[in-house]
Amino acid sequence: MKKIVSIIILSFMVSGAWTQIGMGDTMVNSADRLILSDSRITLGGYGEIDFNNTLPSNGNKRNGSFDVHRMVFLTGYKFTDKLSFVTELEIEHIKEVFIEQAFIDYRLHEFVHFRAGLMLIPMGIINEYHEPVTFNGVERPNIDKYLIPTTWREIGAGFSGTIPEIGFRYQAYFVNGLSSFDNEASLSGSSGFRSGRQKGAQTTFSHPNATLRLEYFGLSKLKIGLSGYIGKTQSTLYDEIGVTENGTLARADSSVVGMGMMVADVRYKNKGFEARGQYVYANIANSSQYNAMFGTNVGSAMQGYYVEAGYDLLRFMKKSTDKKLVAFCRYENYNTHHKVSGELTQNKSYNRTDITTGLTFHLDQGVALKADFQQFRNELRGSSIRNQINFGVGVWF
Repeated sequence: MKKIVSIIILSFMVSGAWTQIGMGDTMVNSADRLILSDSRITLGGYGEIDFNNTLPSNGNKRNGSFDVHRMVFLTGYKFTDKLSFVTELEIEHIKEVFIEQAFIDYRLHEFVHFRAGLMLIPMGIINEYHEPVTFNGVERPNIDKYLIPTTWREIGAGFSGTIPEIGFRYQAYFVNGLSSFDNEASLSGSSGFRSGRQKGAQTTFSHPNATLRLEYFGLSKLKIGLSGYIGKTQSTLYDEIGVTENGTLARADSSVVGMGMMVADVRYKNKGFEARGQYVYANIANSSQYNAMFGTNVGSAMQGYYVEAGYDLLRFMKKSTDKKLVAFCRYENYNTHHKVSGELTQNKSYNRTDITTGLTFHLDQGVALKADFQQFRNELRGSSIRNQINFGVGVWF
């Protein structure tokens, strides 16, 4: 833990690469921009087109892959100055269609907003600020894929608000949770929580969950965030269970796990010098019963962190420009078998390290060209290192 905290603190001293389109001193995402707009109807969107190619390790040729990874279209409508509705339609890989957000926002007070509907879970940086020009690298960090299953959204309700005078923002929601069983087990040791996302589509609800995020941006050039999540996963096995059916109820209880997740993140920016870091810890209760029931290998705790550093190379030019060319490096370590319980043995291949280095060229605040090289390795003795190159185009409007 001390080593991880030291690394995150060290990231203040180096540059990390994050780009924001903000209002005031706090970051805003696509939904925030629609709510803050003065227009009755507001349109927006973002998109990513990627190229990925795993490099051969044995001299054999390997094909690359082009992909219209996602195209997202947003609509905001203001019923009154206090009441807004935001919806976000996402098309992934051209053939998959999802609703990513759909919620009302009602301003009860200058610092208190009530929200209800399908909302992003406010955990860490990327899950809320995942527009492609707001982060470096063609692909999002894998911590925000397996530990925080971005883009993680749930149906729920709660309160949020920003107090600019003291540089403070909060979000607190009661929400539905991830699925652990829907005709089959949804969780695994290798992919963590990734396959548990219900995405607001005919979701199962068996246990309420709660999430809280606090952000402080009152210090010059520095943003600090702390997120928490607690509850249980959801299971279809609770359908039609009678209160006296102890055996059936015990089986349903074994099909869910308890979740407790904490995320700490920091972002720093000083002229062309920028940094970000994130630490995630997730405790998983009842994992041994879950594994015994389904023959899975879910760990009892997951942990991960990353630090990212970079610099705007165009700062070296004598002529001023509104463009940016950020050279960056991100070091990422995540372990979905940080701890195991019962008779389960730790799988060393689930302790993974990713290193990403590359360039992000911002032609405009809303347009970025990306190129990077990634190296993937794990702690299993004798495992091979996988290398990959990526190119991408990202837009946000």
